[in-house]
Amino acid sequence: MKYILSCIVLITLLASCGGDKHESKNPMFAYFYEVDSVPRIYLYRDIAHGLDEQFHRIYSVTDAKGDHIVVEVYATDGRILEAINYNVDSLDVMDHMVVNRNLEKAKAEVFKDKLIPMNDQEEVWFATRFQGFLDSTLILKEIKRKVSGKEIQHDVLGEQVPTIVMKDRVRMTNFNPFTKKESVLEGKSTNYFAKGYGLVEWHTPDKKVHYKLEKILTQEEFLQIIAH
Repeated sequence: MKYILSCIVLITLLASCGGDKHESKNPMFAYFYEVDSVPRIYLYRDIAHGLDEQFHRIYSVTDAKGDHIVVEVYATDGRILEAINYNVDSLDVMDHMVVNRNLEKAKAEVFKDKLIPMNDQEEVWFATRFQGFLDSTLILKEIKRKVSGKEIQHDVLGEQVPTIVMKDRVRMTNFNPFTKKESVLEGKSTNYFAKGYGLVEWHTPDKKVHYKLEKILTQEEFLQIIAH
């Protein structure tokens, strides 16, 4: 836990200061996360199973390649699971990091880098390969995403906010390089991206998995939660 806290503090210190407005060529940027170097932590609760939580730590950085928005995903107990680095200009994925079975951060191979469509006609494709979580398998994760319908008004933290709904088709291929055996899992997900917030809710078609934004935490509040 001390290692996680140290990493979070270091990343915060390295992030550039300020919360200026930035432009993007992607029209969906209005429904994405705001560019701000001050980390915000979204606490999502699985309303199908009330005790299950997930944290997304969101912040921006600027380097020689431009402005980026980083989304780190943490489990209920504070373990970091993965991180996605988005290019602000296009919202294409620049890097994908996954924590492997040895609890080490490992850079995934990104074959297809699009997760946010440019319009309501385009279907984008994200494909990344990384080590399995339990054994020596490799996992190829593919997401094909498309905007579903026009802008709606959706409840976000008790207010009605303009929102775009996106539908995912997800395919997970597990491959064992030693036995040459593979297995495939497929599923679907509905995702809600609210204006000025980014991702605020997602669920499977049967809603047996259904996460919704419950609150937005500061860095200090988040550190207090995962320290216990």
